[in-house]
Amino acid sequence: MVNTADVRPKTKQMSNLVYKYMRPEHLPHIWCPGCGNGIIMRDVAQAIENLGLSRNNTIIVSGIGCSSRAAGYLDFNTIHTTHGRAIAFATGIKLANPTLEVIVIAGDGDISAIGGNHLIHAARRNIGITVVVMNNNIYGMTGGQYSPTTPKGAFGTTAPYGNIDRSFDIAGLAYGAGASFAARGSAYHVQQTINIIQEGIRHKGFSLIDVASVCPTYYGRKNKKGSAVDMLTWQKENMIPVEKAEKMTRQELKGKLVLGIINQTQYKEFTFAYEEMIRRLFEEREKDE
Repeated sequence: MVNTADVRPKTKQMSNLVYKYMRPEHLPHIWCPGCGNGIIMRDVAQAIENLGLSRNNTIIVSGIGCSSRAAGYLDFNTIHTTHGRAIAFATGIKLANPTLEVIVIAGDGDISAIGGNHLIHAARRNIGITVVVMNNNIYGMTGGQYSPTTPKGAFGTTAPYGNIDRSFDIAGLAYGAGASFAARGSAYHVQQTINIIQEGIRHKGFSLIDVASVCPTYYGRKNKKGSAVDMLTWQKENMIPVEKAEKMTRQELKGKLVLGIINQTQYKEFTFAYEEMIRRLFEEREKDE
C-alpha cells in the first residue's frame, strides 16, 4: 500500500475520511462525473466513523457493478464477489463469525435481479448484516440496460421503446420478505442518509437501506433528465419524509419517493438463534451422557 503521507500534501482539501477509511492509491475513483455513488460511499464511511467501528472488525462485501467498486476503494477487510452473490457471501461471513460487522454495498440490478433470491431469504432469516443499495435505476457498468428498478415507461439500451415492466420498490420488497429494518435515503439527502445507515448498522438483525443514486451518463441521458445537478434537484423536490408520507394518499405519493425508516421491528437475529440452538443441543447431549 502507498504511504498516505506521500499523497497527502497533493490533496490537502480531501476529507480525512479518505486517509482513514479509503485506499488513496486507488483514487480518484472511476465513477462517471456526477454519479451519486461516490456520495453514498462517503456516507457509509461517515456512518462507520460516527459509530466508532473498528476497521479490523468491519467487513465490506460487494458483488459486480458500478456500485461494487466501493469494495476496492474502502480500506477495510473487503471482498469483491460474483454477480448477485454479495448477500450470500456476507451470510457465510456472519455465520462464521457473528461478532463481525458485515456491510454489503451493491447496486439495484445486482441485489434485486440475479441476487433477488438471496435478498428475500436473508431478510426472511433476519441475518444480522447491513445492505446499502446504490440504486440508480439502471445497469450502468454494462451499458445502460434497464434494471428491476427502472420506472415503467423509462428508456434504456434494452428498452428503446420504453420499459413495460413494473419496477421493484427494494425497501418495500425487503420489508415484505421479513426485513426487520428497511429504509430509504438519497444522494441528495446526505445527513439524513448517514443517520439512516448508522441506525441500520446499529440494528440487531437484517437491515436494508435503499439509497437513490443518480446516473447522468446512462439513465439521465436516455431519459432526458438533465445534468447530475438536475437529477439531485429532483430528489430534493420529490422525496417525502416518512412522517409526512404517512398522512398522504396513494395518489398524492404517486411519482414520489419516501425518505426515512420505513419499518423497524425487533425479533431474534439469525446467528443468535443458531448459536442458541447449538448450546441447547450440547446441553441435551451432556444430560444424555
